[in-house]
Amino acid sequence: MRTRTATGGIAAIAAITLAAVAACSSSASSSSSSSASASASSSNPLSSGGSSTSVVVGSANFPENELLATVYAQALQAKGIKVSTKLNIGAREVYYPQVEKGTISIIPEYNGTLLTVEVDKTSTAKTTAEVDAALAAKLPSTLQVLNSAPAQDSDSITVTQATANKYHLKSIADLKPYAATMALGAPPEFKTRTDGIAGLKATYGLTFKSFVPLDESGPLTLAALQDGKVQAADVFTTTPQIVTDKLVSLADPKFNFAAQNVIPLVYKPAMNATIINTLNAVDAKLTTEALLQMDNAVITEHANYSTVAAGFLQAEGLS
Repeated sequence: MRTRTATGGIAAIAAITLAAVAACSSSASSSSSSSASASASSSNPLSSGGSSTSVVVGSANFPENELLATVYAQALQAKGIKVSTKLNIGAREVYYPQVEKGTISIIPEYNGTLLTVEVDKTSTAKTTAEVDAALAAKLPSTLQVLNSAPAQDSDSITVTQATANKYHLKSIADLKPYAATMALGAPPEFKTRTDGIAGLKATYGLTFKSFVPLDESGPLTLAALQDGKVQAADVFTTTPQIVTDKLVSLADPKFNFAAQNVIPLVYKPAMNATIINTLNAVDAKLTTEALLQMDNAVITEHANYSTVAAGFLQAEGLS
């Protein structure tokens, strides 16, 4: 799942975000408004067709996506692009049409979900390369995806550090000798999803002792892991408790779960070389580990989104 590790950069991000926590304790909602007010006013992104120096960066209505939009906006501002933000727009069915018509110029997306929910519901693409190619081939003519980041917010089979150490677990494949002794926790629909119980059996030969229906990478799942009610669980790879509870997301070398790389979805007429190169440079540095550290800072530690975004860009030499 993770294709690049930047330990030094992550350490720097962690140090900066700790300072951010000490300096401020703004909530997600207040950070949203501060991000928006700090942004420069934009003109209509349609006005300069293909050579825009003014864009609108949007986000969906959850913290990680708002954080990513803030990272994109700050990186572009550092390159002299006039940026305004429209954060917490709503779900994909709300913001996708706005990007398609150019009201929003740029929004952080997740390639696998974008493909199968909005672009091609019949797609069976799994790997990052397959998903990105399918998107490029099927997106409407006004839209484009730029380079995907190594960072993924995807399903994973996750265990405690103690379980990983006990059985020497690094990938889902390593569970095969032990799955029959373990309870697996996941949302109820995992029982019938093609990448759920059936997928784990078909892809890795895993048959768990029992299945415990829980919530979607939420408090019930995390508590069940820590309490030993389940020994493995479906947890999203950027869930902050992976850091705070010292959990281990097992690698998925056979792609049971489709890629969910962070990727900029953009309105093509509003793009120019500076915008494209800047966003691609950001995503080249954005690993799952870095995103997880930033999510932990803003969600768990209540650090200011703008400060955390600036810390990442500074640590990676992007500001």
